[in-house]
Amino acid sequence: MSEAKVIEEKEILTMAQAARDKVARIFLHWSGGHYGVNEDAYHLCVDKDGQVYANCSDFSEKKAHTWLRNSGSMAVSLLCGCDGNCWPPGNGNVRTIHAVRAGSSYAGPDDAIINYGDEPPTAEQIETMAKLVAILCEGLGLAINKDNVQTHCEIALKDHYGPGSGDPYSKWDLWFLPDYIHGGVLIPGGALLRGKALFYRHEMKKLEQTA
Repeated sequence: MSEAKVIEEKEILTMAQAARDKVARIFLHWSGGHYGVNEDAYHLCVDKDGQVYANCSDFSEKKAHTWLRNSGSMAVSLLCGCDGNCWPPGNGNVRTIHAVRAGSSYAGPDDAIINYGDEPPTAEQIETMAKLVAILCEGLGLAINKDNVQTHCEIALKDHYGPGSGDPYSKWDLWFLPDYIHGGVLIPGGALLRGKALFYRHEMKKLEQTA
C-alpha cells in the first residue's frame, strides 16, 4: 500500500460538509489493480476488507479519475479487478441489465459476460462503497440518484468509451457487481450501489432522530 491516510466515517462526513457547493458529482470506480495497492487518482479507496484510505485532505481537490469529468467531482474506488475482462451481449445491447460470469453455461444473447479475475470486488468493498456514497451525499447535500452518483462504466457509456465502444481506453468499472446478499447474482453496479446507499442514508436519518 502506498502512503495514504486511513480515514473513518466521522471525518469523511466532516470533509464532505467542507466541500459542499464545490463537489456536485461522485464517480465510482475500481482500480483494475491489486488488493492493497492504493491509487492516488481517487479521493477515497476501499480495500478488500472494507478499510478506507484518503488520498487528499480536501474532497474538492481535482484528481485525474474520469475523462472530461474531473472538475467539480470526486472519485471513490475499490482496490480490485486486476486482469478482469468483459464482453458485450451477443445482441450488441451494451445497456443490458443482464450479465453472467465468464464460463457460465447459461449465457444468452442478452447477457454481458463478466470475468472479475482473481481479485474480484468483495462483499465488504461493495457495502463500504455504498455506505460512503450515503455519507458523502449527506455531507455534500446531494440526492442519491443517477445524476449525482454514477459508476465509471455508466458515464463511459454516455461519453462513448464504455463496453463495446471499440475505444482502446474503454472503461467498464462496476458495470455489474455481485449481489452477495442474493447469492452473488450479477446486478448493474450503479443501481446496486445507489440502492444500498439509499438504505444506509435512511438508517443514518433514523439514528439522527433517536440521538
